[in-house]
Amino acid sequence: MSQPSVFRDRKNELESLEFQMGVEAGRLAVTLDVLTDALVLVGQHGVYCRSARQPGKPAMDVQMISLGILQAKELVASVLEELRKKQ
Repeated sequence: MSQPSVFRDRKNELESLEFQMGVEAGRLAVTLDVLTDALVLVGQHGVYCRSARQPGKPAMDVQMISLGILQAKELVASVLEELRKKQ
């Protein structure tokens, strides 16, 4: 079984944003969407996977995954902004 491909799974979104923004910026915009979707799923998981040490907070691994995704989104957004400035 082959692995899913973002180029196949998000073909329409990629084509649309690449046309609107250019290939690089369009792909980065789709990357932000993928990261946002992942962040939503991690957030939903965090509702059920609670920390024993910090009541009311998600488990530490869920917190770390959320932070990593948020930081990746910040980096991608900064690259998109730099590309916009160069145009």
